[in-house]
Amino acid sequence: MKYKDYYETLGVPRTASDDEIRKAYRKLARKYHPDVSKEKNAEEKFKEIGEAYETLKDKKKRAAYDQLGRYQPGQEFRPPPGWENQFGGFAFEDVVDLSDLFAQFGGGGAARRGRTARGGRGFSMPGQDYEVTAHVSLEDAARGTELVVDLSAPEPGPDGTLRRVPKKIRVRVPKGATDGQRLRVPSKGGAGMGGGPAGDLYINVVLMPHPLFKVSEHDLYLELPVTPSEAVLGAEVEVPTLEGRVRVNVRPGSRAGQKLRLTGKGLPLPGGGHGDLYCVLQIVTPSALSDREKTLYEELAKLSSFNPRGHFG
Repeated sequence: MKYKDYYETLGVPRTASDDEIRKAYRKLARKYHPDVSKEKNAEEKFKEIGEAYETLKDKKKRAAYDQLGRYQPGQEFRPPPGWENQFGGFAFEDVVDLSDLFAQFGGGGAARRGRTARGGRGFSMPGQDYEVTAHVSLEDAARGTELVVDLSAPEPGPDGTLRRVPKKIRVRVPKGATDGQRLRVPSKGGAGMGGGPAGDLYINVVLMPHPLFKVSEHDLYLELPVTPSEAVLGAEVEVPTLEGRVRVNVRPGSRAGQKLRLTGKGLPLPGGGHGDLYCVLQIVTPSALSDREKTLYEELAKLSSFNPRGHFG
């Protein structure tokens, strides 16, 4: 039996992840698909990369393949002693091809792919996955929204050649979508070839900056300015939320940086309920004073024994 370097066929290192193997296969399959490729020996190359992928995408088959050892491509070899018992307990005396060997693991995908090619019934390949970035306002993320995604995707035409086809896809963004969330829209990617399934469309959600609120997952943060007298004496103040304005109590003796929690006033949670809104107190002093205000501040300074730097010693 002759050795085939499946990793070399796909152009990936032996340490490649499953995702790297899948991406390498899809890239090569699009390049050498016999229905569209103008490369020499495209059909044979397509069969080779299909055989390599059928083995390496399966964890059990990949482990068994790695245990065969490493040889030069085309070199005659035999699996090491005990290999067949470790990986299935079958005999390989009559097996003449590496793809037939791995077909005995139960999947048989590579062998079937080869028979399809030899039988002349055509080839199939899944369509390409697409990713787009959707910029969503905080208000739309809170109530959910519908987007229209414009795609210009390469698809096979009637003559088998690839052409770019513009299309619009409506996508529903669920309420409570968070920054960086990745939404999957099944079968809305590129068209498959030879009857293969369509790829998927992935939407990467990016929340647009908001003039008032900062987002942390499903919680919101709002800087709440209060006057020195409101912080010292306490007050009831009005604050905005995504659902309208509400009134909150600022307790007497409040400090800058202190947080007031408004339960359930954040973004919707996937399983129901809402995150919270945190109002972060910011004590703001007036930039201009009337003569009367200045006089009162001066009298307060003379009367007050408060020393905010007393801990300095």
